[in-house]
Amino acid sequence: MYVLASASPRRAELLSRLGIRFETETSGFDETCAAGKTPEEYVLAAAKGKAEAVSAKRRGSGDVVISADTAVVLDGDILGKPAGEDDAVRMLMRLSGRTHTVFTGVCVTNGEKTVSFVNGTQVDFLPLSEAEAVSYAATGEPADKAGAYGIQGAGGIFVKGIRGDYTSVMGLPLAQTAAALREFGFVPFENNDLTKN
Repeated sequence: MYVLASASPRRAELLSRLGIRFETETSGFDETCAAGKTPEEYVLAAAKGKAEAVSAKRRGSGDVVISADTAVVLDGDILGKPAGEDDAVRMLMRLSGRTHTVFTGVCVTNGEKTVSFVNGTQVDFLPLSEAEAVSYAATGEPADKAGAYGIQGAGGIFVKGIRGDYTSVMGLPLAQTAAALREFGFVPFENNDLTKN
């Protein structure tokens, strides 16, 4: 059994692209435990914490738990989920016309074996006006997203380009996650109905 240790619909949608059948379970992990680290260390510690918390609940089951954590980083600052619309506008104006890095840490474990990694992708933002930031924040889309934007949604209109993995910016780098899952016997698209009409 595969288990996604996340309540994120984006991560669930991405993981389903591999043709994998899985359950979801939130970890309850306190991400402040990962504070005081570099951005790369932070996302990796948070991903490991989530995976280990869920794996501990399923001890002895042989279940493979997959977890991830994403951070938007600019000038060394981690821009997490905005506290409200004003905070979203503040973050968006910081990102405006600049390049930031999105780090996603991933951890896969069955309780005995663990594979983890961090992916970093650079994202170039177009310049945007405060009016645009305010209007976008009012849509509600930024509310649950690191850096206050969703590249796969309306926020994608602010992205001039990326250097790296698009799915990592969404929250789960698929190629690297599939490679990690192969360490646990996963075969992509095996026993799935992705190709059926």
